[in-house]
Amino acid sequence: MDHLLGDEFEHAPVPAVARRSLFSVTMVWLGFPMIITGAMTGSLLVLGMGFTRAVTAMVIGNLVMLVYVGALGHLGYRSGMNFGLIASKVFGRKGFVLASGLLSALLLGWYAVQTGITGALISSTYGLSYVAMTIVAGLLYTAIAFAGVRGLHWISIASVPLFVLLGLFVAVHAASTTTWSAILAYPGNNGTATMPMGVGLTVVIALFADGGTVTADFNRWARTGTHSFIATFSAFPFANLSAMLVGGVMTAALAVPNANPFGTDNIFGYLNGLNIGWVSVLAFVFLYVNLGSVCSHCLYNAATGWSRIFGGHMRTMAVVVGIVGIVIAAGNVWAYFIDWLTLLGVVVPPIGSVILVDQYLARPQSGTNADWRPSAFLGWITGAGAGFAVELLMPELSTAVCSALVAGLAYGLIAVLSPRPVVAVTG
Repeated sequence: MDHLLGDEFEHAPVPAVARRSLFSVTMVWLGFPMIITGAMTGSLLVLGMGFTRAVTAMVIGNLVMLVYVGALGHLGYRSGMNFGLIASKVFGRKGFVLASGLLSALLLGWYAVQTGITGALISSTYGLSYVAMTIVAGLLYTAIAFAGVRGLHWISIASVPLFVLLGLFVAVHAASTTTWSAILAYPGNNGTATMPMGVGLTVVIALFADGGTVTADFNRWARTGTHSFIATFSAFPFANLSAMLVGGVMTAALAVPNANPFGTDNIFGYLNGLNIGWVSVLAFVFLYVNLGSVCSHCLYNAATGWSRIFGGHMRTMAVVVGIVGIVIAAGNVWAYFIDWLTLLGVVVPPIGSVILVDQYLARPQSGTNADWRPSAFLGWITGAGAGFAVELLMPELSTAVCSALVAGLAYGLIAVLSPRPVVAVTG
């Protein structure tokens, strides 16, 4: 199959001859965050914070993601390695399994969440079977991920233009029902804004904390460092912020009391609410294509991670993980969306922070020379612990930012205080 679809280089760096064009890598990234779920997140932020404060959180959070994902992505471009290979250098030949396994499991969860959202929206709108529509969606998304990075390229080419056209239409059409001064002054759901800025930042960051941390899976295909940065910039802030703003503007313009972005108060619901036959058909196609883009990206990342862990092929793992995700999605797991964001905001950013400090500052020329590296785990655990402490004691702060900063500082301090390079232990 590799000779038809291309080698995915699960266990070795991508060679220069196999690198992809700037257009291809950029399209892969554009199709990841420019999604209906991003618009739903924008709606949640505006409902909880009011329009102007929510936009502030969106902008700051996306700039944080640009720095975080851009730096991790450069490691992927520079080495040609996927996340699992890079994590092997930082956490050890055996230790990387814990970091990569966690992220791969979370990405599988996101695949299930998005697939479940697809089935739920189709079922509630058209009266079709939730389970049947979820299975159809899952099989389609698994087929795209099975095609590898080429599949991500082509689904993004289909998804991005549709989102730009329909998202812009919804935002402008909704805004035409009121004034921009009213949109800017929108105070939040039922006139109250209760979400602290720190929580808003965590929601923005955590939405793609997992996919952003394994960014090397995508950026390893870039031909130059400039290409890697441009591709990252196309996602954060451009695509992610655009999607959030579409949802935010729509929500503030309509000012629906107790709006439910996961029900009918979203782009998909708005389009169907126009009661125009061909628009409803287009909305149906748009939903499957758009959520198919993010689902296939998540499944690709998860399959790449699991293939590295088990020493298998990405395409084999895509089928296995895809089936598991379909089963999970049929259990309505997407309903736990906010709980996933909270968990990701605490546990995931410290992993990327430790990798950045290790590969840029502490041991930039290091290789995979140990089975376990306790210092890396200590930094990760310290950061995650700080994040949970913030969540419990200072919930108004951003757990994502705090956990990442503490992890990086803790690991950096270990490196400085060590009499030799960070100690490695072979099991």
